[in-house]
Amino acid sequence: MFLLDTMPSITSETWSTVFNTILSWCLNTGIKIVISIIILIVGLRIINVLARNIQKRIQNNDKYDKTIVKTLTYVGKIAAKILLFICIIGYLGIDTSGLTALVASLGVCVGLAVNGALSNLAGGVLILFTRPFKVDDYIEAMVDPAVSGTVEDIQIVCTKLRTPDNKVIYIPNGTLSNAHIVNYSEKELRRVDFSFSIAYDNDVEIAKAAILTVCDAHTLVLDDPAPFVRVSEYGQNSIDIVARVWVKSEDYWTVKFDILETVKKVFDESEITIPYNQLDVHIKKD
Repeated sequence: MFLLDTMPSITSETWSTVFNTILSWCLNTGIKIVISIIILIVGLRIINVLARNIQKRIQNNDKYDKTIVKTLTYVGKIAAKILLFICIIGYLGIDTSGLTALVASLGVCVGLAVNGALSNLAGGVLILFTRPFKVDDYIEAMVDPAVSGTVEDIQIVCTKLRTPDNKVIYIPNGTLSNAHIVNYSEKELRRVDFSFSIAYDNDVEIAKAAILTVCDAHTLVLDDPAPFVRVSEYGQNSIDIVARVWVKSEDYWTVKFDILETVKKVFDESEITIPYNQLDVHIKKD
């Protein structure tokens, strides 16, 4: 009974003070938090929509490179989101000096932990500036092991290739920026080289004329530069004839396969033989 009498009683003034404190917090800090959440949700949505629309509009314009557009759009979107977070923190009245020191310390730790990733980042920047290839180019990268494919995307730390058999290869940009790269799509025209072997008892001029006729008849072979057909070597078992034709880069494999198949048919019709190695075995009896 004595203990109950000694406990402080909660008066109406105390309740009024608590209520006023809660009400003041809700009218000030609480409203700021609600407004900040709304701004954050709406701001992130607007940034994503704007970035997507800008990327689509610019990519539909042939004047701009798709590789640069995708990379700059991605970097701009990340920068806008970081700026939005900083503005919200400042609006809430949070002291950012301690946060800045924490971020700097984390940056040092992360930098030591992701040393390889930073080299890939530097390689990605180097690729974007030197431009050895772009999206949709077919390249061959002399890495270990060597890989080739169509460039689908150049990301911050890696490059995405699609092989002819529809596999996807991710190559770190640090490795790719230091490797030898063969770009098969950079030039509009490519030369297709052939080597045909005929027997020594065949007529060379007839064989050359047959090859040249096949090359001239193909609709995808360019007239300028003109097809080239000459004898290249006298081998041990055959006379080698080289043929060179120029085509558009996208027609390379079509022309190569077509001419190889057609020349064989023409050789058969003209009775031109293609020699192959033979082994003569002589049995000596005592």
